[in-house]
Amino acid sequence: MTVHDLNQLLLICSLVLLVAVGAVRISSRSGLPSLLLYLGIGIAMGQDGIGNVSFNNAELTQVIGYAALVVILAEGGLGTKWKEIKPALPAAAALSLAGIAVSVGVTAAGAHYLVGLEWRQALIIGAVVSSTDAAAVFSVLRKVPLPSRVTGILEAESGFNDAPVVILVVAFSTAGPVEHWYLLIGEIALELAIGAAIGIAVGWLGAYGLRHVALPASGLYPIAVMAIAVAAYAAGAMAHGSGFLAVYLASMVLGNAKLPHWPATRGFAEGLGWIAQIGMFVLLGLLVTPHDLLDDTWPAIVIGLVLTMVARPLEVMLSLLPFRIPWQEKALMSWAGLRGAVPIILATIPMVNGVDDSQRIFNIVFVLVVVYTLIQGPTLPWLARKLRLGDASGPADLGVESAPLERLRGHLLSVSIPKGSRMHGVEVAELRMPAGAAVTLVVRDGESFVPLPTTVLRRGDELLVVATDPVRDAAENRLRAVGQGGKLAGWLGTTGEEPKDRRNRR
Repeated sequence: MTVHDLNQLLLICSLVLLVAVGAVRISSRSGLPSLLLYLGIGIAMGQDGIGNVSFNNAELTQVIGYAALVVILAEGGLGTKWKEIKPALPAAAALSLAGIAVSVGVTAAGAHYLVGLEWRQALIIGAVVSSTDAAAVFSVLRKVPLPSRVTGILEAESGFNDAPVVILVVAFSTAGPVEHWYLLIGEIALELAIGAAIGIAVGWLGAYGLRHVALPASGLYPIAVMAIAVAAYAAGAMAHGSGFLAVYLASMVLGNAKLPHWPATRGFAEGLGWIAQIGMFVLLGLLVTPHDLLDDTWPAIVIGLVLTMVARPLEVMLSLLPFRIPWQEKALMSWAGLRGAVPIILATIPMVNGVDDSQRIFNIVFVLVVVYTLIQGPTLPWLARKLRLGDASGPADLGVESAPLERLRGHLLSVSIPKGSRMHGVEVAELRMPAGAAVTLVVRDGESFVPLPTTVLRRGDELLVVATDPVRDAAENRLRAVGQGGKLAGWLGTTGEEPKDRRNRR
């Protein structure tokens, strides 16, 4: 490759990224998951598009897709709050294990009896489309406040169910018949256990090291966190465990460890996550040939109907029987089983392994993901409102970020007072901050000033709060409590430890 070719490649990549970033804005206004717009960019650059780029390397796509999934899972794990997801773990585990079995069986039966696929191809499709995608779900629901139990279950499920699905797809795509299904279940359980143990261990060791080793520059902390997450995936995979579960759990441990320079780390990981999603979807759009999809459109729609209207609701209802979850929440979770990047990436596994009709499998999965994301995505907020799960009448949660002050053994909290917060109208003295914490600056209408004890806080204010290390958590909990319950938060029993009606989603 010459320098001129490199310059052209860099120009094309930068233009694609700029167009993709603009697509995020379009996605946020239209309610469509951004993955569809990125796929559209790839298709437009491909053989039937204006770019006329010929690309058919399924093996390279799979490798890049796996790498992108590692980054996406790491970013998702870093943003997962343990307090909010902990109550949802049993239900999410049931959906990710027993639920997957129900979904694979029902979808495969529909593909075999209604579409006429052979059992191997039907089982592969059933396994491939059984994995949900957190990015697709929350890109639609980010503006709809939901009960923390619903968002916790959906988020944990999307992080957990990739691992068993990958194992099933690889098993169904190997040569020869799939025998001794009970051994396959044991293999899945063993790989999940190994991946979980390695992920938690790597995450804990990484967090311990970052808290006790002072790096020479703050910019090294985000790099170190992502390196630890990727190392968890590699260690899990090399130990014949689930690397995807390892990276998700390691990232969750790191994300809840209160590491130094956390806002910078979170922003860095989010940026890498966006790059991974954009690159992966554009590459998948390049891999597909649009004129080859026509013959597989109706089979994809039929299988999608079975998956969406029968398999997913049955999966949710049966898996969540032991849990006391209202039918409205189960109905929303049934419709919120969006498929995104993971199924399309997994559909390249049979192509690489040379399975018969593997190109048809890929085409069916591609059409199914696009069509049903177009249908489900825009209707999810509407369904949440109809089920009365999107009530925005409660107090808005505060946006709190923390930056460490190492030499002072303290933290600088940046607090935003949103519309609807009950901190509006509260005097600074009425915050009753713990000893060792104080409001040092208020930014209002673009101007900053040092507040007095009698200064009345307003919606839209930004506060800078300095808190010593021992009272950092107590200070944040007190601020959240006042944001939820006003100046009488303590008397009303509001603790601020776990917001009930709000959850920040990217």
